[in-house]
Amino acid sequence: MISVSVRDMTGAECGTYAFEPSEISDVICNQLLHDAVVMYNANRRLGEVQTKSRGMVAGSTRKLFKQKGTGRARAGAIRTPVRRGGGHAFAKKPRDYYYRLPKKAVRKAMRMALLSKFQDSQAVMLQSWQCTEPKTKVVARFLNAVGLAGKSVLLATEGLNPNVWKSARNIKGVQILPGSDLNAYALLRQRHLVITVAEMDRLLGRTSN
Repeated sequence: MISVSVRDMTGAECGTYAFEPSEISDVICNQLLHDAVVMYNANRRLGEVQTKSRGMVAGSTRKLFKQKGTGRARAGAIRTPVRRGGGHAFAKKPRDYYYRLPKKAVRKAMRMALLSKFQDSQAVMLQSWQCTEPKTKVVARFLNAVGLAGKSVLLATEGLNPNVWKSARNIKGVQILPGSDLNAYALLRQRHLVITVAEMDRLLGRTSN
């Protein structure tokens, strides 16, 4: 059984939240988490690198001088890779690095990453986001009250919450994501997690075994 203190926006404890680890995931597989992070990083690559081969650079394909009789080393075209201004021997071409793990593996990796936050005491439970207007100081005071000021934090909101997003977007080290967009990469990239009771209930209901 995992039991976590629930905080309000002032940082004071206002209850506890308990759940069985098996409600999220039975085990934590480091290899699956690694595979998920590699996939997300690969999918972020643009793959736009390109260099010119000997067939793409400007210049003639004529042999520079005859093969024998000059006393010089034999030479071919001016565009060969061994010459200054020539093409690349193994020219790079644009490519697509995108690939996907199976959907079940991606969902399972997210559940494992979520469970790891609670097992490592890196998760803070919040009663609810009480941001009636965009105010950075409201979120900054909360992070300071729970000891997360200046740290790498992921804020999981209930759906799209523009007030929370505008209040936290310019705080260094803070990332904001709707709970429906949580993934293994986002959870592992940020060291700490702040999630509301309502969002945790939804995730437990969605990921229950």
